[in-house]
Amino acid sequence: MTDERLKSAPGPVAHLPTVLGAVVPVYDVPGVSAELRFSGPLLADIYLGKVKKWNDAALTKENPGAKLPATDIVVVHRSDGSGTSFIFCDFLAKASAEWKQKVGVATSVSWPVGVGGKGNEGVAGLVKQTPGSIGYVELIYATQNNISYGTVKNPAGKYVKASLESVTAAAASSVDTMPADFRVSITSAPGPDAYPIASYTWMLLYEHPADKDRARTMVDFMKWALTDGQKYAPELGYAPLPEKVVALELEALKKIG
Repeated sequence: MTDERLKSAPGPVAHLPTVLGAVVPVYDVPGVSAELRFSGPLLADIYLGKVKKWNDAALTKENPGAKLPATDIVVVHRSDGSGTSFIFCDFLAKASAEWKQKVGVATSVSWPVGVGGKGNEGVAGLVKQTPGSIGYVELIYATQNNISYGTVKNPAGKYVKASLESVTAAAASSVDTMPADFRVSITSAPGPDAYPIASYTWMLLYEHPADKDRARTMVDFMKWALTDGQKYAPELGYAPLPEKVVALELEALKKIG
């Protein structure tokens, strides 16, 4: 939540990270079996409508050897507000001053071009059904739907594929500098192995809720999720939290009630 939204809330809100995830660029390009490579500026220009065809010089420069067709790029984005869009826009805003100025970062933005799909499943479905399309979804939706997704260039200059390991590497830079309220961005994180469109996901809880019984239940659930529950994250396409972050959160949970 932004500072403004926090101020307008009925009471203090705790942001509690649950797992680490990745957002990946998915695509369906007829005749292309190669794993495509994207940089932040390139993805921003595609979503700004400046790069319109798959064989555009900007794409062929980053993908030498790939036989890209002269077909139109069909841009797919979320039609609903979402954390996935926020993470993707956050990454684009860091890579492109034009994106930051014209579109910005929010859970819901005014998309310059493209068609919208509801939810990760909506975007994944549209990309799978639309030749020449590109979209963005959480990693698990790409793998579950068997959709091609590309590698993304990180600040170290390496093209990195999203994985549990590369998402964990992205979080490494935040462990020792984690703010007390856990509101941190790890898109475009430093490090040669860091995947650049990575993020924590959060559970938001009121610190002083009216329903004390429900609060105790949620605190108990969060204690489980942060400890024993972490082992279930990888099979669901998410990376477990760093141990130092878990320790900080268990301490923060004491404030809720």
